[in-house]
Amino acid sequence: MAKIVSGNGADDLKSQLNIVDVIGRVVPLKRAGSNYKGVCPFHSEKTPSFVVSDQKQIFTCFGCGATGDVIEFTKRYYNLDFIEACEKLGKEYGIEVDFSKSSGNKEREEYYKINREAAAFFYKAFTEKANPGYTYMKKRGLEDSILKKFGIGYADKEWDSLYKHFKAKGVGEKILLELGLISQGKEGKYYDKFRNRVIFPIINTSGKVIGFGGRRIDDNDNPKYLNSPENMIFQKKNNLYALNTTKQDIGKEGCAIIVEGYMDVISLYQHGVKNVVASLGTALTDNQAKLIKRYTNTVNLCYDSDSAGINAALRGIDILTPRGLKVKVFHVTDGKDPDEFAKAHGRDAFMKLVKAAPGAIQYKLDSAKKGFDLSKDEEKLDYIKKAAAILRTLSPVETDIYVRALAEELKVSERAIFAEISAGGEAKTAAPAPERRDDTAADTELSSVEANVISALLTNPDLTEVLFDNFGMMENTFAKKIGNIILELFGTKGNYSISDINDRLDPDESLALEKAVSGILLAGREEEVLKESIRKWKLDKLFEREKSIVSRMDLADESGIDQDMMKTLTNDLIEVQKEIKKYGGR
Repeated sequence: MAKIVSGNGADDLKSQLNIVDVIGRVVPLKRAGSNYKGVCPFHSEKTPSFVVSDQKQIFTCFGCGATGDVIEFTKRYYNLDFIEACEKLGKEYGIEVDFSKSSGNKEREEYYKINREAAAFFYKAFTEKANPGYTYMKKRGLEDSILKKFGIGYADKEWDSLYKHFKAKGVGEKILLELGLISQGKEGKYYDKFRNRVIFPIINTSGKVIGFGGRRIDDNDNPKYLNSPENMIFQKKNNLYALNTTKQDIGKEGCAIIVEGYMDVISLYQHGVKNVVASLGTALTDNQAKLIKRYTNTVNLCYDSDSAGINAALRGIDILTPRGLKVKVFHVTDGKDPDEFAKAHGRDAFMKLVKAAPGAIQYKLDSAKKGFDLSKDEEKLDYIKKAAAILRTLSPVETDIYVRALAEELKVSERAIFAEISAGGEAKTAAPAPERRDDTAADTELSSVEANVISALLTNPDLTEVLFDNFGMMENTFAKKIGNIILELFGTKGNYSISDINDRLDPDESLALEKAVSGILLAGREEEVLKESIRKWKLDKLFEREKSIVSRMDLADESGIDQDMMKTLTNDLIEVQKEIKKYGGR
């Protein structure tokens, strides 16, 4: 097998694949001259406008504009990120893909290998002979096909079954302890961490086993759920249970339902609600929000209806909405959890709850209303103050809509509610910021353009308004975060310093920022450097656009696309080339 390394090595992967073969597996293609045509999988169309070039190894849709290489197609079609797409292609076509530059990856792969072996061990114990774990799951009404789908396993009552299994294979205690598969007693003896429990393998979107959840079978065993500890390959905040299985259903349905537990996911899946994941028993995190954003823009939170569940939903709203996700919240009725509700009432009843779920703001207002007797003026006033604090975070249009509804409900003038909103704060603020990042150093690298722009603005904040119209220069996620902080500080204070920005960054991010700008000497040339950075950025984008248009024109000509399309592309090319000259290109 060839080994493909990150970066330019992706070109090696593409060189061993034929885009026509890859796309042809999922999109029916017919030869059209030297190219192939088919119905675009990315938008609805009757007349084929999706063209695949064998010679250029690219695809282009002349209907929706989707274009790219074989990796880009795999990303789009399967809702994957770059690395996941490369790994999927490598696995399917027998090409070894290695995205690590360090020896640490070998250690990670060893962890994955041992977890995979442990999952197989638990699955074998669950399926090959009668055991309490299988009996328990069958009593819960779960079918064999579903148990197999999720790789459910069983950890027996013995103290050291798994430990002995790995000892026989020569696996040391250190790595087993780190993965949380064994524990060590006071006398130094080792024993299995999971005993007499149903085992739920936790698998990431790349199909690798990263951890386990164990559900007690005997009510005398505590705790009810036992999870793997966090380690090199398993951090709860970065993963969602069952997303590896349900991500395509989430994409098809256009929304994700997030529940609390493993059993909720599996039971709902069995009853036909397949666009579901669980948050691994922890409060939702910003990383989980970014993860779910890959597959959908809409999330339905379904937590328990007790105070803990309501608070979790409210926190979830504040994590998900800043990521641009549309959030709705609902609780199952009859005091049941989603697992029990699905078994008792079925899919249709559950989906009615989903459809009737209030949006995030309405849910916040409804939650704030609890405990108030609105027939009493004093309590009505207290509720209006709480509601005003919620409405203060909204855009003007959203505020207007909810103020109108609130005024009608409480029989209070809209003007009075607007006055309460204005009186309670300096100005409208953004929704609560997501929790701080823990991303790796790779996510804190700035391009030369980004570093020069940030350095120029730190030296002369009066130039900040330029950033409003050219924010696209901030392409790296870290750069965007700094840019947003700069714009916020400039809007509220009219000034800022690097220490103001560092106050809103994690320690690692602060170090990365200071390292990026420390070597840049501007010597009073801040405005000149800023203008040159903008020019270079715009010119690079124009060259990219020119290349894309030329490729599309070649494909259009070869594929017999109608003359109107060719005229449009020609006009686009002329305009782009004019812009290139304007910014000093060629």
